Amino acid sequence: MASTTNHASAYSTPESDLGQAAVPQSRWPRRLAVALVVLVWPLIWVGGLVTTYDAGMSVPDWPGTYGYNLFLYPLSTWLLGPFDLFIEHGHRLLGALVGFVAIGFLIASWRGDSRRWVTVLAGAVLLAVIGQGVLGGMRVTMSARVLAMIHGCTGPAFFALCVVAACVTGNHWRRKSVLEAAGVGVSEAGPSQSPRMFLPILMVAIAYLQIVLGAQLRHALPTASPGMFAHTAMTHAATAILFAFLAGVAWWRMRGCGDLTLSRPAAGLVCFVGVQILLGVGTWIVNYGYPPILESLPGSASYRLESKNLLDAWIVTGHVATGSLILAVSTLLAVRLKRRRAVLAEWRSSREL
Repeated sequence: MASTTNHASAYSTPESDLGQAAVPQSRWPRRLAVALVVLVWPLIWVGGLVTTYDAGMSVPDWPGTYGYNLFLYPLSTWLLGPFDLFIEHGHRLLGALVGFVAIGFLIASWRGDSRRWVTVLAGAVLLAVIGQGVLGGMRVTMSARVLAMIHGCTGPAFFALCVVAACVTGNHWRRKSVLEAAGVGVSEAGPSQSPRMFLPILMVAIAYLQIVLGAQLRHALPTASPGMFAHTAMTHAATAILFAFLAGVAWWRMRGCGDLTLSRPAAGLVCFVGVQILLGVGTWIVNYGYPPILESLPGSASYRLESKNLLDAWIVTGHVATGSLILAVSTLLAVRLKRRRAVLAEWRSSREL
């Protein structure tokens, strides 16, 4: 009897897409998808530190490390060696761990989730992490700054894909959960109208555009003209202000529909954008000094640019990582809203029959 109970507890029975019959679903796809999200954001942090400290070429070979197998490189040499080597090799090890978890997510989805499109999504996650690893390796073997820029742009997109995977395998994706979050059965008037998809999709596009612009500033090519760099920086700053405005509008719209699964991420997004703007100002000061608009602040006149200390490096890297987080939350908001609109449309259609 105990073994039967334990076996049953490993499964949930969510209602499948849009009113189809409920089928047993393993909890492991959800667990592994969440593990991917938890691992990928630190991976982006460490990758950002690699660029901040110019440590991308501290290990000249790939896929090995100084001739060793990646997993057999001496631990003492890694932990007690130069910091550049520590973060570069650590970035590779963490990336390999994400790859193993992605393999597990694919197997768990194939065997434990009846929705075939979730298995396809898991396959896309695995292919994406493999591609990201190969891209990072090519950046080392070819010593190409352009590949480093591309690598920095595809990492946040992979993080957003992992967030989507965690979203669609979670309890909030169930039809019943969506209807309950929308207030069905609570109010006689029925669920409130859902916001349109245009705004969340626009925010995802702008958030990724910001990542691309930031990568161009962070990995500025020697052939780039000062005028082009200044234009990119101004566009990056102006777009940040636009995104902050859109995030506030999105929070107001999501709050109006009364669905906490939408309003809470939207509120979090507003907070992340505020932090990101502060980190962006700090990043500019660390790299280039106080901008003219801030010259009246105390200490600006005596500020000197020096080699990055620990605090400076964390400010710059935090700006990179928070940008990825903003893209991920924007994507989560768009996916959840899309699901809500689809479920409510099906619910209203069934009531009209």
